[in-house]
Amino acid sequence: MTQHRGKFIAYYRVSTKKQGQSGLGLESQQTAVRDYLNGGRWKIVAELTEVETGKRRDRPELERALQLCKIHNATLVVAKLDRLARNVAFVSALMESGVEFIALDCPQMNKFTIHVLAAVAEHEAALISQRTKAALAAARARGVKLGWVNPEIAKHASKGAAIANKRRSREAAERRERLLPVIEEIKAAGAISLREIARELNAREIPAPRQGLWSATQVMRLLA
Repeated sequence: MTQHRGKFIAYYRVSTKKQGQSGLGLESQQTAVRDYLNGGRWKIVAELTEVETGKRRDRPELERALQLCKIHNATLVVAKLDRLARNVAFVSALMESGVEFIALDCPQMNKFTIHVLAAVAEHEAALISQRTKAALAAARARGVKLGWVNPEIAKHASKGAAIANKRRSREAAERRERLLPVIEEIKAAGAISLREIARELNAREIPAPRQGLWSATQVMRLLA
């Protein structure tokens, strides 16, 4: 038996209110998830149930599940892939959101997708390398002396650094947006100081930036 480790967010979906109230279909999904995770050191951080048809995309409980996965660095687990959606484009967008997920009726799909995305990324890297080599060759043909002070190379390097900085800023802003409601909830419960907030974030097992523990300084930076 596979020994599962880590945190999981369980997402269940039923198509009608009657199914949600009676537990019809819901209990079987819960049983499938628990049977799959049986064994190892694992923890279900939260279980969310959506009463909605799979054809619609505006599902708040799924959005909440994805946010919790990002906050807790957890894996989304569903009993069947169609609990997410029957729309392939929607599933693709979910996969690209950065949240790891497992569909128990096809558990290998996640690994397969990673391989496909890795192959695509490798292909794109090869194309970039080819374009870079072609640009260098063209520069040599024009008589440009290549070196550390080459203005053309420096321009491209500066552009790459700017893109990386912009990506890091965007990720930091998204992390702040996800965590602010949690911090407001902690404050409402009585935490006043930055140290108390950091202690509660650690108690909730919410990973800090770079997967470390929260400190008062990190909370201050997040709120700044």
